[in-house]
Amino acid sequence: MMKKKSIPASKPSLMLFLCQIVSALDVPLDSKLLEELSQPPTITQQSPKDYIVDPRENIVIQCEAKGKPPPSFSWTRNGTHFDIDKDAQVTMKPNSGTLVINIMNGGKAEAYEGVYQCTARNERGAAISNNIVIRPSRSPLWTKEKLEPNHVREGDSLVLHCRPPVGLPPPIIFWMDNAFQRLPQSERVSQGLNGDLYFSNVQPEDTREDYICYARFNHTQTIQQKQPISVKVVSMDSLNDTIAANLSDTDIYGAKPVTERQPVLLTPTGSTSTKVELRGNVLLLECIAAGLPTPVIRWTKEGGELPANRTFFENFKKTLKIIDVSEADSGNYKCTARNVLGSVHHVISVTVKAAPYWITAPRNLVLSPGEDGTLICRANGNPKPSISWLANGVPIAIAPEDPSRKVDGDTIIFSHVQERSSAVYQCNASNEYGYLLANAFVNVLAEPPRILTPANKLYQVIADSPALLDCAYFGSPKPEIEWFKGAKGSILRGNEYIFHDNGTLEIPVAQKDSTGTYTCVARNELGKIQNEVHLEIKDPTMIIKQPEYTVVQRYSQVSFECIIKHDSTLLPTVVWLKDNDELPDDERFLVGKDNLTIMNVTDKDDGTYTCVVNTTLDSVSASAVLTVVAAPPTPAIIYARPNPPFDLELTGQLERSIDLSWTPGDENNSPITNFVIEYEDGLHEPGVWHYQTEVPGTQTTVQLKLSPYVNYSFRVIAVNKIGRSQPSEPSQQYLTKSANPDENPANVQGIGSEPDNLVITWESLTGFQSNGPGLQYKVSWRQKDVDDEWTSVIVANVSKYIVSGTPTFVPYEIKVQALNDLGYAPEPSEVIGHSGEDLPMVAPGNVQVHVINSTLAKVHWDPVPLKTVRGHLQGYKVYYWKVQSLSRRSRRHVEKKILTFRGNKTFGMLPGLEPYSSYKLNVRVVNGKGEGPASPDKVFKTPEGVPSSPSFLKITNPTLDSLTLEWGSPTHPNGVLTSYILKFQPINNTHELGPLVEIRIPANESTLILKNLNYSTRYKFYFNAQTSVGSGSQITEEAVTIMDEVQPLYPRIRNVTTAAAETYANISWEYEGPDHANFYVEYGVAGSKEDWKKEIVNGSRSFFVLKGLTPGTAYKVRVGAEGLSGFRSSEDVFETGPAMASRQVDIATQGWFIGLMCAVALLILILLIVCFIRRNKGGKYPVKEKEDAHADPEIQPMKEDDGTFGEYSDAEDHKPLKKGSRTPSDRTVKKEDSDDSLVDYGEGVNGQFNEDGSFIGQYSGKKEKEPAEGNESSEAPSPVNAMNSFV
Repeated sequence: MMKKKSIPASKPSLMLFLCQIVSALDVPLDSKLLEELSQPPTITQQSPKDYIVDPRENIVIQCEAKGKPPPSFSWTRNGTHFDIDKDAQVTMKPNSGTLVINIMNGGKAEAYEGVYQCTARNERGAAISNNIVIRPSRSPLWTKEKLEPNHVREGDSLVLHCRPPVGLPPPIIFWMDNAFQRLPQSERVSQGLNGDLYFSNVQPEDTREDYICYARFNHTQTIQQKQPISVKVVSMDSLNDTIAANLSDTDIYGAKPVTERQPVLLTPTGSTSTKVELRGNVLLLECIAAGLPTPVIRWTKEGGELPANRTFFENFKKTLKIIDVSEADSGNYKCTARNVLGSVHHVISVTVKAAPYWITAPRNLVLSPGEDGTLICRANGNPKPSISWLANGVPIAIAPEDPSRKVDGDTIIFSHVQERSSAVYQCNASNEYGYLLANAFVNVLAEPPRILTPANKLYQVIADSPALLDCAYFGSPKPEIEWFKGAKGSILRGNEYIFHDNGTLEIPVAQKDSTGTYTCVARNELGKIQNEVHLEIKDPTMIIKQPEYTVVQRYSQVSFECIIKHDSTLLPTVVWLKDNDELPDDERFLVGKDNLTIMNVTDKDDGTYTCVVNTTLDSVSASAVLTVVAAPPTPAIIYARPNPPFDLELTGQLERSIDLSWTPGDENNSPITNFVIEYEDGLHEPGVWHYQTEVPGTQTTVQLKLSPYVNYSFRVIAVNKIGRSQPSEPSQQYLTKSANPDENPANVQGIGSEPDNLVITWESLTGFQSNGPGLQYKVSWRQKDVDDEWTSVIVANVSKYIVSGTPTFVPYEIKVQALNDLGYAPEPSEVIGHSGEDLPMVAPGNVQVHVINSTLAKVHWDPVPLKTVRGHLQGYKVYYWKVQSLSRRSRRHVEKKILTFRGNKTFGMLPGLEPYSSYKLNVRVVNGKGEGPASPDKVFKTPEGVPSSPSFLKITNPTLDSLTLEWGSPTHPNGVLTSYILKFQPINNTHELGPLVEIRIPANESTLILKNLNYSTRYKFYFNAQTSVGSGSQITEEAVTIMDEVQPLYPRIRNVTTAAAETYANISWEYEGPDHANFYVEYGVAGSKEDWKKEIVNGSRSFFVLKGLTPGTAYKVRVGAEGLSGFRSSEDVFETGPAMASRQVDIATQGWFIGLMCAVALLILILLIVCFIRRNKGGKYPVKEKEDAHADPEIQPMKEDDGTFGEYSDAEDHKPLKKGSRTPSDRTVKKEDSDDSLVDYGEGVNGQFNEDGSFIGQYSGKKEKEPAEGNESSEAPSPVNAMNSFV
């Protein structure tokens, strides 16, 4: 027998848990055995906890259970006994606990609402079901209301409220029109989660009178409809359309007919909201915004990423959907609605709670008398659930006493149980969001041993393969198993056998001498039983003559041999394959007993041919490649890969080495350069060949190094310049003896995942490295620099161990040692790891700032004590932000910047600061867990710098000897302006520059008149501002003085004016000069050093519209004429409107509009006078008689009985509609108007509407007629099946 290892336990709970594993019995799933053993009841099927039923159908409450003897059933309702014999409507199915409540024969579903619980009981205990809450489905009618028409301006937002009736379960909402067609939805128009229809902005095409909200109740299969809602979109009247169409792009009063608006959230309201969702549910968050253009919604999670593979966007990204949420999904989710005019956002704080869920559910326990065991019930949730126990459905506190039972919180401990201890225990884990109920029985059995494996079973195994002999057993107490070979054989022991816990005997490498009869004996204190099985060892199937690589000429014949050797008692079958597929269906392929012949070979016969030999126990194959070539003009030497070596022989077998020899195959006209030796480990990786070594081509023997506990086979591959041969046949197998492991796991690490644990990981050894059976690992650890003993634990089949309850971030010495059934590996080396990190505790102190210049500062701080870092020090982060500009004293949105300095640095540089500004900063230490607290904010100020260029320079009012200059102050003064510097010089006809004149101007001036200039002269001006630091960048301009009473010498463009809107500007100018000039407009951002943008003006117009401008931005503009020596006007500066509603011109105050209105009023007055005169002159006209005599057939009333129209009556609004469709405005129904209308889905008269407009009809397509009127029930009948396709 194999030795059993004992592991010293440091904690009683561990010992108890191991005791449970060892003592508890597993009952095999043998039908005959299960029929004979007594067993407490087990609930196998029950109705859901929240059971919503159809009030028109019978109620079936399921409760099925199994047990030996079969259990009896009883029920409680609302906590008291439910006597089904006293209620004629209630029956219980035979041999079952399932209740059937007869509703279809007079019962009322409402009378059976309540909480039901089933109990299944036999002599061994009682199991109970969940509390099953029965509630009938409800689909109430829509509340009658008077809906006023919605009049809304084009471009405004609109919300159409659905407000469906509250049903059980809640209905599914959808919007349709009068013809029962789904209303199209888009980014602009969509339905919210509450069923309302939201318009981000309305358009003229939204005008209609049939916005209808439908509510579908699935359980009762009914659909209710709300009264139609009318929407009228008011747009610019035809007169304004005509006026707007006549306006050209030069009209400075041109305004957009619809006002653009930045986004505003329609739902949810406010800037923040909260949402609570349960673990495992689907989280739905919604943001719908109004605005024009239609806003685009974007979702982010603050401080994290949206979970991959679980996040979906619906309803045109207005709805964020996260499936299977967990506590990690809690946090702040931010939706941002954005269009070209701005953005708005809303933050939803999500908290994920959790109904109870199992960590360890109690499991059935089968014990023998006198044994020990435990039932463990562990659950988690948010908040943490409370655990309570019941015994046979009764709270354990008041249940009958059992001296073998002790309750310890979530665990029941059983000691020295007796047969009377059998019972069913219930664990209830509950919190405010739900509960879990689990039944687990304790079945105490005293049974003599039984062997379930059939007697005299025959096992057949191929030699050198593992043999598994079964001995399935059961008994209580658990029997001991022993194996014998032969009639008088001794008990089997030793390393050549493996004994499994389920009774199976494994012979890892079965040899011929393993053949024989084996006896399995099972015994416990109640008896003994034995069983015999037989083992036969068969010779392996071998291909002794394999097909060989062949090159043949086209249209010749080729044969592949496949001669096999097999066990005489096995019947082999041989199958040939081409390229791993069946042979072509071609009579040229002839399959013989030992060969495959291909006649009249063609090019398509190229490929790999495989001979596959199968028996009932094994399968072998061999392949060869056929290459078809054209007939050579002259005989040529054929070079090919060598044939595989053969006659492999093993000699000199030692524990750690063996000699291998072989015979080379044919070289095929290319000398063999080397041999490659490969091995197979049939014990750990059968069928996988590994490289062992290689030797020169002149060598045919080699000594190979071996490892313990490996079942070796070897093969040899010959190599020449053409390629590698096929592998040789494998050698005979050689099983080396087991030994201690030679090595320990590599890459041992210790890194904490939480502040109070240490996660020890390593790379597991392979089976080849194990050196023997029973590979395990001894994991040891102790706190470094503390006088402490090593703590060790032995684990198997894992590569990780978690040490809990450690101090935060302390060093540990760690080692992991391999061991197997023969002993330990050499002592491993120690590595240093650390327990988990936590956030740093303190902030850096003594923060100092040294301002180097107006854009650069240096910050210093004292390092924090390393013990307060509580982790690996990664560096420091400096947060800094601009508070205000000292020159303008205006605050703006704070945008914090972050710089990270790695390692233990205590200073850093802050580049890119703005001159003459006030800043704040703080410093935080960073470790692997995150950032520590911030230091107190430090305030510092940057000195003055040089200013930016003046925002504009404009030269106007040219005279004979003077020019007027106007300018704007710099956009960024970067300090206190001291003065302006103006430099100018004349330019002659050849563009040569004259002497430069410089003028200093006080800083508070914004205009200057230059006098005493030369007439008819062009001047170039250079203009810049100064602070105490120095001069800023300059702006340039050119202008020309005029001649006295004559035309200017040069053409000129003057009086450049602009009329700006948000995103465009009308530019106009006056031109004096030669005809047919080609103009262009240049523009750019004022104060920017970027190149001017140029737009060509079509024709010789003196106006142009600049489009695509940024709202709220200052621009500079100038006009030039091409072909006139690059002549340009002076610069003009304008600013586009802010990104808000577009400016609109009040036409009511315009002169042309007032004049037009007066003309229209005069014309109407004249028409009224003419009509008055003609009426006084004329006689009576018999209108009524004329109409009666010449009645228009199109407006004649019809009567319903003959298909004609009758007189309209308001009372008809409350009459049911015909044929399952709602009557349109003309009171007629045309089936051909819609290919997908509800009329097509209706079943004759079955489709009807209630007086409130709800649709009536059976999904199932029943033919019973329902009354059209007088239905006063609060439940509406069900509609057509086809309505399911609309949602």
